[in-house]
Amino acid sequence: MSTRETVRDELLRRLAGRSIVLVGMMGAGKTTVGRRLANRLGRRFIDSDEEVEKAAGMSIEDIFKAHGEADFRAGEAKVIARLLREDAVVLGTGGGAFMNPETRALVKEAAVSVWIKADFELLFARVSRRSNRPLLKTANPRETLKTLIDARYPTYAEADVTVVSRDVPQEQVATDVINALLAHLPQIATESLTNEL
Repeated sequence: MSTRETVRDELLRRLAGRSIVLVGMMGAGKTTVGRRLANRLGRRFIDSDEEVEKAAGMSIEDIFKAHGEADFRAGEAKVIARLLREDAVVLGTGGGAFMNPETRALVKEAAVSVWIKADFELLFARVSRRSNRPLLKTANPRETLKTLIDARYPTYAEADVTVVSRDVPQEQVATDVINALLAHLPQIATESLTNEL
């Protein structure tokens, strides 16, 4: 068994069937890191934004236009609650999902949360490459992103684990997540269990 397999098995044992929920700003790398993490753990990766779009039958941008952010957030909370009842997965959430107190409480109870934290310039460089960010369709997207960071970072800090996203291959960030989770999750004392059998 390779070292990578040994580490994977140990992390899965410590997770004890709980999902891993990735939180953080748009552009932090939740989807890319999440896919690599799921692949390495032999789990399914789910993007909550994609699931919201499937449930609504329209894009997030269209949900925002037709129904507003409040409706989108309500749907998002329902979808995440449903996904957390499924088998253990790696779940990438939208940037605003963890701001919902009910969603945060549910994640705390049913999963282990990881904040993928990135600095402003890295985030802005990444989100500027795409035009599908409804919250950034403003006169001054830089200022809007700064305002969102100021509002959200204190709440993201409530996640169980924080991993800094850097301008490195996302495989490296996935490794950082695995190491951070191993450091956070207590070892399960298997010796004491076998003594009692």
